[in-house]
Amino acid sequence: MRRKEIVSEINPSIRLQEQMPPEIDSKYRLVLIAAERSKQIMRGASPRVPLDPTRHKPTRIALEEIARGKVRFVIEDDKR
Repeated sequence: MRRKEIVSEINPSIRLQEQMPPEIDSKYRLVLIAAERSKQIMRGASPRVPLDPTRHKPTRIALEEIARGKVRFVIEDDKR
């Protein structure tokens, strides 16, 4: 196993950072998007990836959806 693979196995957030779509420019934005999608899943939205909701937490499902590009979002400019 290469060093990068070993590190990503130890710390799964590194693997997620490597798989982030280019539109997500920071871990902070990733957390905000994942939190919102996780709330939607908890309220009854169907997962967009083939993960069993009875075995995986909504946050994990949301992060996987983002990594696979299944979640759409718009970055709004907050300048006034």
